[in-house]
Amino acid sequence: MKAAKTWVVIADGARARLVSAEGHGKGLHVVEQRELSADHSPSRDLQADKPSRVFESHGAARHSVEPKTDPHRELKRSFAHLIADELDDGLSLKKFDRLVVVAPPVTLGDLRNALSEPVKASVIAEVAMDLTKVPNSDIPRHIEDLIRL
Repeated sequence: MKAAKTWVVIADGARARLVSAEGHGKGLHVVEQRELSADHSPSRDLQADKPSRVFESHGAARHSVEPKTDPHRELKRSFAHLIADELDDGLSLKKFDRLVVVAPPVTLGDLRNALSEPVKASVIAEVAMDLTKVPNSDIPRHIEDLIRL
């Protein structure tokens, strides 16, 4: 029987890397140097203009209008879609059979919403932790209870 290929996506709102599990006891290896990152500039650089202003219904007072969305949240959501596209490509090219998703809770939710149904079906475990700064050699220690790597 052919061993299942397992990818582990380790992500947060601005960084992600894809690593491949080579089998029990063989460790993790970076998948074709697939490391993704997003620019998260300060809000003042993300918004083109000052917030719009409105007049109070009584008197001459004016107030600024809060934007309907937070630019940083939107960047993080779009980054989750970028990760999901990479995973779709990998699954369609049969580069992996199983997927483990490791991300902080908010990013994990963004990824759940962004993943296609076939990719969701390949997910065998989700870990709600930020391990983006942890070296690949230490990742199995954090997730070995969920999957045999």
